Amino acid sequence: MLTDPLFWLVAIPAVLMTGISKSGFAGGVGGLTVPLMALVVSPLAATAVMLPLLIYMDILSVRSWWGKHNARQLSILLPAAIVGIAIGYLLFDHLNEQYLRGILGAISLGFGVYGLLLSGRFEHKPSAFIGRVCGTIAGFTSFVAHAGGPPLNAYLLPQRLVKSQYLATAVMFFAVVNGVKLIPYSLLGQINVANLWGSMLLAPVAWLGVRLGLRLQDKVSESLFKQIILALMVLVGVRLLWSALLG
Repeated sequence: MLTDPLFWLVAIPAVLMTGISKSGFAGGVGGLTVPLMALVVSPLAATAVMLPLLIYMDILSVRSWWGKHNARQLSILLPAAIVGIAIGYLLFDHLNEQYLRGILGAISLGFGVYGLLLSGRFEHKPSAFIGRVCGTIAGFTSFVAHAGGPPLNAYLLPQRLVKSQYLATAVMFFAVVNGVKLIPYSLLGQINVANLWGSMLLAPVAWLGVRLGLRLQDKVSESLFKQIILALMVLVGVRLLWSALLG
């Protein structure tokens, strides 16, 4: 993987976009990274390489948003997300590479279409029960594909929090979720020397993405940024599903 130029050609922009998304746009489009990398490497390798990078990005982002989060929303979302992570761990042995590509493709395509066509059309505030459902889904999709942003935002955006509180809540949510994922990933043998080397070599790109996200959040249209990434999610999702069906 590390000697394949195609891996770096895909991984560098994917990690850069994830850093920008996590620090400046609540991580809502970071779900593109693993599906995109899964086009050129094993989905297992893609998720394993990304987890230390995501934790590194979380540390950088939390420092900027500390103390601005909504504690009540996190108390609803985080316990449910841990349940979702546990479900992903228990199902892991039943998911071969072909199934994982299919799941990644469905997640990428589904969330891409949802974001492009339906997001923002619901004006009522979802209940705490819906928050727990979204939190569980976010935990599961984050475990499988580091793609917890869309289900999180499906609940969090209609709460109409002020921007700083919304961003801080999302940043804190992913910081805890990614930290918890270290346990099952380690138990499954996904945290190994080869994957850690990939993470370390991509760390400067992650740092640059986080810094760009913090700088660009007030200067670049969040709507345009998300539309571009969501359209890419749809294309990547179709490609992964096609690959899984042919596999």
